[in-house]
Parts: sequence; C-alpha cells; structure tokens
Amino acid sequence: MSWRSGFRFAAWVGSALLLVAMGAALRPVLPAATTAPAVLTETEIGFVQDMVAHHSQALLLAQRLDAGADPFVVGLARQIADSQRTELGMLLGWLRLAGAPVVNEHQMAWMPDSGDGHRHSADHPASTMPGTASAAELDELAAARGSQAEITFLRLMRRHHAGGIEMAAAADALLTGGEVERSAREMVRTQGQEIGLMTLLLDRRGN
Repeated sequence: MSWRSGFRFAAWVGSALLLVAMGAALRPVLPAATTAPAVLTETEIGFVQDMVAHHSQALLLAQRLDAGADPFVVGLARQIADSQRTELGMLLGWLRLAGAPVVNEHQMAWMPDSGDGHRHSADHPASTMPGTASAAELDELAAARGSQAEITFLRLMRRHHAGGIEMAAAADALLTGGEVERSAREMVRTQGQEIGLMTLLLDRRGN
C-alpha cells in the first residue's frame, strides 16, 4: 500500500469514527419512538357512540310524522332531521378516525350518573338513553293523523331533545376541551332553542 492509499484509508476510518461518535452523542437528545396519541378518549368515544344512536331515533321520529300535519310542524321536523343528519355524519366520521365501532357495547357507561341518581357502569348500564321513545310510542306516532300527530310528535321530540341535552351537558362537564366538547355545547344550545319552540307550539294546542 502506497503512502497515499494509506493516507486515504486512515482519513476514511477517521471520518467513520467521527460519525459514530456524533451518533452516540446525539442519541440521548433525539426523542424516542412514541405511540401515536389516541384520536378520541374513552369518554369521547362512549358519548359519540351513544349520540349516534340518539340522533338516529330523532330521524325516525321525524320520518313517522304524518306528512299531512300542520306544514309548520312538518317543516320543523324536517329542519330538526337535517340538523341531526349533519351532526350524525360528523359523529360517524369521528368514530371512523378513531377506529371505534359505531355501536356502544356498554351503552351510557361513560355517563357518571343517570337522571334518577343511579350510577352507570359497564356492569349496570342504563336501560334506555335519556329521552328516547319506546317502540309503542313510535307506533303511536306513525298511526296518528292531523292535530294528534302534531301533538304526539312535539311531545316525543321535546322529550328526546331534553334527553340529548342531558347527555351533551354531561359530556361537556367531563371533557376538557376539543371538538367533541365544543360539539356537545352546541347541541345544548341548538336543542334548547328547539325545545322552546316546541313548547310554544304545544301551548298553542292546549298541551
């Protein structure tokens, strides 16, 4: 080996050792690999899953209202359905991003206390969501016509909204920021306004 070749080899070895030393020195400074943060917390997922089911029944209530009822009530039902359908798409999108199922296996387990003071849990879930209509009530609405259909719809939807507000207010109290909490607050505001309108319409019908 000539002295020039030896010089080149020594220079290459020196450079390699320098890179190794720099890597060792920088290793503690570089962040370690971390698990990606969850898109939604368990509480957010539970609330969103249950609100998907809750919104779905609101659409069913609107669909079962007699199309021949007071046009103003029919228009209100369509407005509520449009709003709930838009929110439903948002809720389903969040679950898709989180890789979470649409159906909650432990319905209402995220909500610490029910309206009657009993604590929800995975072992002792609520029998029904707040404000939801029974199968018999849905059948009653589907069979009602005219003014009776209007009264039945307004009563059921007002109760349904009150239950939705209870759920959204509970989520707002549990969460500490983020899009899900902001959405819950908006649900409380908009559904509260619609409850006021439905109460006025029922008062005009003597109910």
